[in-house]
Amino acid sequence: MLTFTKAYIKSMRLYYSFITGIAGFVGVAFYRHIAENFHTVEIIPSTLKTSVILAMLFLSWGINQIVNDYLGLKEDKINAPNRPMVTGELNKNIALLVSIVLITTTALITWFYLEKLALIPLFAGVILNVIYEYAKGYGILGNIIFGLMLTQCTIYGFLASGPTSEPYFTSSRVSVLLIIFALNAIMTFYTYFKDYKGDKLAGKNTIVVKFGLHKARYFALAFSLVPASLFLFFYFGDFIVARANNVFLILSLVAFFLQLWTGILYFRNPVGKEAYYSLSVNFRACCCSQCALIALFNQELAMVLFILSYVLVEFLFKLYSDTKA
Repeated sequence: MLTFTKAYIKSMRLYYSFITGIAGFVGVAFYRHIAENFHTVEIIPSTLKTSVILAMLFLSWGINQIVNDYLGLKEDKINAPNRPMVTGELNKNIALLVSIVLITTTALITWFYLEKLALIPLFAGVILNVIYEYAKGYGILGNIIFGLMLTQCTIYGFLASGPTSEPYFTSSRVSVLLIIFALNAIMTFYTYFKDYKGDKLAGKNTIVVKFGLHKARYFALAFSLVPASLFLFFYFGDFIVARANNVFLILSLVAFFLQLWTGILYFRNPVGKEAYYSLSVNFRACCCSQCALIALFNQELAMVLFILSYVLVEFLFKLYSDTKA
């Protein structure tokens, strides 16, 4: 039992937990902002309720990652031969059953303790995770599905926090969701570099496989500019109502540097161990960019989350030093 638990936790790849956790935190923090500042049906959620929501969001990546590993065993045997499910250390069928039980538990908690409406993004996220494993073999479709999957975390965090007033989607909310979509779609694009060999042999026609490493290097540079460009378009087009403040400007500049540096790293070293270790910068760029968005309506929280994401993602990533796992 202890061996299985250790292998299961290892397969969760906890450095990824900040990807889903911070995406969901955007929704939770925004809901609280509305409850504190506007006279609508939103009410300030209790500390316990907020903690439950965030715990499930931070663990959601790992739980769904087991499903992803189960479906992607073919390419993992080439890309990551030392992963517990590939080596047999983690029984794939029992692990899948555990994840299904945990997902079901999350759904029950959402139904009986949180908000029933939040079941929609919860199940959408699970379904999109399954679809993603097949969609990644069709070029940019995989990135689109992944981006949509991560936006479900933000929607879930918002809807699960309490009752909500219509309209559920305004121009500001949709704009932020599109930025989160872009951040995560691009983040997963960079992960395809380390999986190039296995994806190619397994017939997974990702963007990197489709265009080859040389051309994909230039995509890496171009994509690093997309999140900032999107924000500027939405902000100066008056789609986003919130106004920039000093904290947002500082955090967004650092996040932009991380995005740009990620593109440069993959342009310089698209293969080998360097491509794997560059993932640390890639993940921090994604998380910190989402933290910067929180600064539009909660500056103190954004600063705390930004620092924690920057430090802890790197710390957790270094626990996974085996490039083949």
